[in-house]
Amino acid sequence: MDDHGNVREKILFGKYELGKLLGQGAYAKVYHARNLKTGQSVAIKAMSLENVLKRGLTEHVKREISIMHRLHHPHIVHILEVLATKTKIYFVLEFAKGGELWTKVKGRRLSEDVSRKYFQQLISALGYCHSRGVFHRDLKGENLLLDENLNLKVTDFGLSAVTAQIQPDGLLHTLCGTPAYLAPEILANKGYDGAKVDIWSCGIILYALNAGYFPFSDRNIIMLYRKIFKGEFRCPEWMSPELKRLLHRLLDSNPNTRITVDQIIDDPWFKKGYRHIQTSSDDLFGLEDYDDSNKQYDFLNAFDIISLSHGLDLSCLIDSPDCSVGVDRFVSAESPERIVRRIVEVAEAEEGRMTVVRKKDFAVQVVQGPNGDIVFTVDIHRLTDELVIVEIRRGENEDAPSLELWKDKLRTQLRTLV
Repeated sequence: MDDHGNVREKILFGKYELGKLLGQGAYAKVYHARNLKTGQSVAIKAMSLENVLKRGLTEHVKREISIMHRLHHPHIVHILEVLATKTKIYFVLEFAKGGELWTKVKGRRLSEDVSRKYFQQLISALGYCHSRGVFHRDLKGENLLLDENLNLKVTDFGLSAVTAQIQPDGLLHTLCGTPAYLAPEILANKGYDGAKVDIWSCGIILYALNAGYFPFSDRNIIMLYRKIFKGEFRCPEWMSPELKRLLHRLLDSNPNTRITVDQIIDDPWFKKGYRHIQTSSDDLFGLEDYDDSNKQYDFLNAFDIISLSHGLDLSCLIDSPDCSVGVDRFVSAESPERIVRRIVEVAEAEEGRMTVVRKKDFAVQVVQGPNGDIVFTVDIHRLTDELVIVEIRRGENEDAPSLELWKDKLRTQLRTLV
C-alpha cells in the first residue's frame, strides 16, 4: 500500500494476500485479505500513521485496539492481531462474509420476526460490552455486519469509551457519533451516560429495520437535531402495539427514564425466542484496568512508533464525515450575540488583517486581504430556547492562515463559551 492506503503490494508482511477494497472511512480503509498459511479470510483495516498523528488520534487508536482485544462475544467482530510499519498501522479482523446489514435491508423493511432476531443479537452484544465497562457510542447500521450464516456482528469501536473516561460528575462529555443516531442528551452538551446513548441508537436501528426509514430525518442537519431534541416520532401502522411500546421506551428523550438493557431483555416483544448467550467473566475490565497514560500494549508489535504524537481530540466527530473538509460543529448555551462578539474580538486582534462581514443576524464571515478571501464562515442556529449549534467552515484559500488562527485563537475562544 502507498501512503494513501491504496494497494501496491499484494502480500502484506509475507503473511496476508490483499484483496479488494471493502470500504473506507475518514482515516482508514478496509480490505479483504487471505491468510497465506491457513487460507482463512480476514479483513484488514489500514491506517496511515501520518493521518493518525495529524488528527491527534494516537490514544484513540490505542484504546480501540485495547477494547477489541478484550471483547470476546459471538456477535462482536474479533480482532486477530495488529501489525505496523513506519508508515502504516494494520488491524487484522475477523471477516464478516455477509457484509453490512444495512446493505441487505436498505430501501425495504424487515418483518418483526427478522427485526427481532437482529435486535436480540445486538442487545446481547451491547449488554456484554456494558457489563465490561465499554460504551460503543457509534452504533449504526453501517457498523453492523453479517457473518456467513447471516448472524449479526458489531464492529468499529473507534469512538468507544470505557469507564476510566467517565468524569467526576459520573458522565462522559466527548461529542461523538453519527447525526441520525445521536441521542438528545449529546446535543444538550451537558454530559451523558454512555449506556443510555447506546440504547437510544439501538432504538433508531430497530425502528429502521422494521419501518425501512429513520424515526428522525431531515436533509437540513439543524432541523434534524431539532427533531431529535424534541424526541417526537410516529410509528407506522403496521407495527404491533408491543413493538411500538418498546420503541417509545427506547427512544425516550429523557435518559433518566429510558429503558435499560435488563429491562429490554424482560420486555414481552423482545423475549420471544430469545436465548441468552453465556460468556466468560475472565475478561471483565473497567476503571481500574484501563489507563491511557500507563497501559502497556505489548501485543501491538511495532505499534509503539506512534507514541510521539500529541493528545486526543475528537471534538469534530459529532459530524465526522465533514471533518476532512474543514467543518466543525458544537453546541453552546451562550447567546448568539456573545458568540458573534467574540469572533469580532478575535478578528480585530489580528492587527487589521481580518475583517468580520455579517451575512445575516447570526451568520458571519471572517475575511482577509483586499480581495476579501474567506478565512471562516460561522453560522449559528437555534436548537432550543437555551441552546444553539455553532457551525464553522474553513475557507478554501490555502494561503489564508485559517488553520493557525482556528487552532490557536478562534477555536479556543469559542470553546470557552460552551
